[in-house]
Amino acid sequence: MVRRLVKEGRSKPFEGWPCYHTQMDAFELAGQTVGIVGCAVGAPFAVLIAEELFESGCRLLLSVTSAGQIVPAGPTPYFVIINRALRDEGTSYHYAAASEYGEADPALVALADNAIKAAGLLAIVGPTWTTDAPFRETAEAIEAARQRGILAVEMEAAALYTFAKARGANVLCIAHVTNTMGQAAQDFEKGEADGTADALAVLAAIAREVIVQNLYLHNNQR
Repeated sequence: MVRRLVKEGRSKPFEGWPCYHTQMDAFELAGQTVGIVGCAVGAPFAVLIAEELFESGCRLLLSVTSAGQIVPAGPTPYFVIINRALRDEGTSYHYAAASEYGEADPALVALADNAIKAAGLLAIVGPTWTTDAPFRETAEAIEAARQRGILAVEMEAAALYTFAKARGANVLCIAHVTNTMGQAAQDFEKGEADGTADALAVLAAIAREVIVQNLYLHNNQR
């Protein structure tokens, strides 16, 4: 998304971003100026950036991650609004005691689901599996996730949700299910502009609903 926004001249670096190891770009989304930080891959890095964002005044963080299909919910690509994520990574355990899942805020999940449907876009609400590294996606682990009804595997959501609950932060994770982990021809076909057109449409739909309901727009975190 960042590369596309830059290429089309729709974004520019946000000079006030204080964190030297990443770049924040600013662009217009649903009539609001928003920030975007690209390539936040993996739970430790994603939560590091989330900590920095909320310390810098962020009020709502939307995370979009590429994910591999576990239980099919249709032909790829499509989006999953993650309502809970299996904690199979290390970062979340620095924020909360052991439990099976990192849980999303149900109100945020419902807001996103309603907004995306109202925009005529397709997204499914369901669980994912967060793992530290793709090489842990063994046949046995994939089958175990499938038996749990897990829709997709990704690398950030469990940690972000556990962080959000511990810090009282507003975070919602969206999985863009773009592949079946090499099980079919042209398996990583993401759609128009590598899927960024659809991803931006999903984010815009959520942002419009936030604006309509006047949520998360002031420093009054729940």
